[in-house]
Amino acid sequence: MSQSRIVIRNALLFDSASAELLPRTTVVIEGERIVEVTQRPLQVSEAAQHIDAGGRVLLPGLIDAHVHVMAVSHDVLQLSARPPSLITAQSKPVLEALLMRGYTSVRDAGGADFGLQEAVASGLFIGPRLFIAGQPLSQTGGHADARPKGTREMFCTCAGLGLPGLIADGDAEVRRAAREQVRNGVNQIKVMAGGGVASPTDPIDGTQYSIAELAAICEEAEAANLYVMAHAYSPRSIIRAVQAGVRSIEHGNLLDETSAREMKRQGAYLVPTLATYEALGEEGARLGWSAEMLAKLERVKARGIEAIQLAKAEGIPIAFGTDLLGHMQPRQNREFALRAAAMGPLEILQSATSTAAELMRQQGQIGRIQAGAYADLLLVEGDPRRDLAMLAEPEQGLALIMKAGHIYKNRTSGTI
Repeated sequence: MSQSRIVIRNALLFDSASAELLPRTTVVIEGERIVEVTQRPLQVSEAAQHIDAGGRVLLPGLIDAHVHVMAVSHDVLQLSARPPSLITAQSKPVLEALLMRGYTSVRDAGGADFGLQEAVASGLFIGPRLFIAGQPLSQTGGHADARPKGTREMFCTCAGLGLPGLIADGDAEVRRAAREQVRNGVNQIKVMAGGGVASPTDPIDGTQYSIAELAAICEEAEAANLYVMAHAYSPRSIIRAVQAGVRSIEHGNLLDETSAREMKRQGAYLVPTLATYEALGEEGARLGWSAEMLAKLERVKARGIEAIQLAKAEGIPIAFGTDLLGHMQPRQNREFALRAAAMGPLEILQSATSTAAELMRQQGQIGRIQAGAYADLLLVEGDPRRDLAMLAEPEQGLALIMKAGHIYKNRTSGTI
């Protein structure tokens, strides 16, 4: 339901900028936006809808900065045989489930297009606000080139994500490929800057694209007031990417002190995705992964926490991401527990709110509870200063889910 004016009273507000809880807060919402946040007594017209938070913690809507909403199956070959219209229809429950887990905005890292973005924005599909990357850019033989050895035809899809990546080599081709993404309305450009776990022919610690090609892609993104996110694991691939102008490193499991220092120097963000490695570690063999793919998986899985610790020590901003595919997507909130070995609960919440918003250049719009921002709000059961168990079980742990002033769930005691 929605109403032009909503007042939430008696909330313990999570200030995502300072990672602190503020007592006795009232939040006033008009339409899609927050118009006032105050700890002072406030007189508001009785015509407004009043929600008593009952002392619960009020969070900004969560942001997952690395999802694939079109990855309705983990099976690359199966997805390649499905028409895009079917995959789009199958993404509808994926999007709704994301919102009901508390994610009011997500950054799609490859697959979703402007049509799906518009379907959510216009209300045809219920789901989080989508920031899209369109088709990831890959060199021949790179992470988004899923063709088996000896095969020329491009019958596979981008890293198993449901839509094909764009293979481009050389300055002219990569510039054209980047411009094509801009033409199709992307919010950021995705590039494969190093080897991957799920791709058949590339070493995990290899580099992809020349520095000149990476710089050309970043130049085209910047010309369109966009930025580049790069898939990279190894120190070499990370250093080359950020020196070329990449804004965020996706995964980054093999990060070392030298590459961490360079990320900090260049002002880059890290987006770890621990949940996908745990899921694939449990299911990879059953899903038919090769011995080579499983070996790469174990290597990066073992280093995920260490990479976060190194990034944190260096002062690199760390955003929240999950990178789950197909039937593994309901494991999304497992990421909170996995990060607890390297980050405190409020730090993790910050990574999934204000830090992710800053990465996406959406500060002031999402990720914070402040006047002028979208009214993306969650009321949670329990104390997030102790742990984030309430997010692991969102059906019980989330008492209120609001996106842009629309209430999708309200389990509070009612209005006052």
